[in-house]
Amino acid sequence: MNILVLNCGSSSLKFQLISTSLEQIEQRADRVLAKGQIERIGGAGLLAFQVAGSQTARSARPVRDMRAALEAVLQWIGSEETNIEGVSGLADIDAVGHRVVHGGESFIQSVLIDDVVLRGIDDCVELAPLHNPANIQGIQAARSIFGKAIPQAAVFDTAFHHTIPEHSYLYAIPYQFYRRHKIRRYGFHGTSHRYIAYQYRILNNIPRKDVNIITLHLGNGCSIAAIKGGDSFDTSMGFTPLEGLVMGTRSGDIDPAIIGFICEKEGMSVHEAEMLLNKASGLLGISGLTNDMRELIAEAEESGDRRARLAIEIFCYRVRKYIGAYLSAMNGADAVIFSGGIGENSALVRSKICDQLSWCGIAIDPARNAELVDGQEGVFNGEGSRIRLGVIPTNEELLIARDTVRLIKGVI
Repeated sequence: MNILVLNCGSSSLKFQLISTSLEQIEQRADRVLAKGQIERIGGAGLLAFQVAGSQTARSARPVRDMRAALEAVLQWIGSEETNIEGVSGLADIDAVGHRVVHGGESFIQSVLIDDVVLRGIDDCVELAPLHNPANIQGIQAARSIFGKAIPQAAVFDTAFHHTIPEHSYLYAIPYQFYRRHKIRRYGFHGTSHRYIAYQYRILNNIPRKDVNIITLHLGNGCSIAAIKGGDSFDTSMGFTPLEGLVMGTRSGDIDPAIIGFICEKEGMSVHEAEMLLNKASGLLGISGLTNDMRELIAEAEESGDRRARLAIEIFCYRVRKYIGAYLSAMNGADAVIFSGGIGENSALVRSKICDQLSWCGIAIDPARNAELVDGQEGVFNGEGSRIRLGVIPTNEELLIARDTVRLIKGVI
């Protein structure tokens, strides 16, 4: 089956076209046929499309809305010049899988989309006002283009974390606010953490119940998860993706009283203060330069910029604190696995995080760590390390495609 995987943001559309089936899943023989993205939807769109094994084709043109963006993707897929193996048009796309950020407490696993599910996703907009509306737009655009005859699936970022125990997901605020408004830890990046745990299990040929690891998704958004017995046991992101680690533009954990203090001193509304913490904080806020870790490292090395170095140190320190906390909460772990753009490609960041974890028996192999860049998978713990260290490039799109096939075949 050819599954079109869509990840729709407020002004962007990312996609992959993946060939997969139950047999291919069993043999781990799924294939990415094409991928790409459109940015700046609603204005002068930037398009970048790529057939597997070919160069990326880049162009710019106005893209009015999400439907126009999807039409542009499908026009490219169906073009004779594109020449995707086994795909000549819409008729060769068998189903669509959507990344949906928030499923609340209603969706604890992936589901086929119907009108009831779509209303349920809409009910979660209050919990994810920056994300779910764009996800819904993508679903509606696909439904209007493909019609209801083509199956569509929703795969939720929050679903993997539904196994977190009550003592981990509840906040120490009056219980009535959980009952009335469902204020609790939901966790995000669940599909990424789930993939890392799955791939770790495959690589080590162990059953799911024996997967006791800490997974790190470090990119512009960052989160850490404690995975115990194959299930999510705790995770750093909470009621929203703002909680937890320092991120590209998000502050992560802060004293909540800071919000009221900033509002009073700066004359901001609560909404403006929240936007400050989401969009102008983190690496960007500390450095005053950029939210890109690669640029910060270059600036720190080439010019010795103090705030660039400080941003890197704060970032690594926060990760290290969470690893220590989760090792305690889990009563130990077998491995710490890095993923995401920073986790997969920055040997320096991995080293800074791990170098001061010798207290728990972690030791790195510097040479092997330096080799693991550009999406390479491997281990970098030193000889005698009591905890394995590894890099597993994440692949959320693959899991979305696989879940879509399993739903259609009735095995989820």
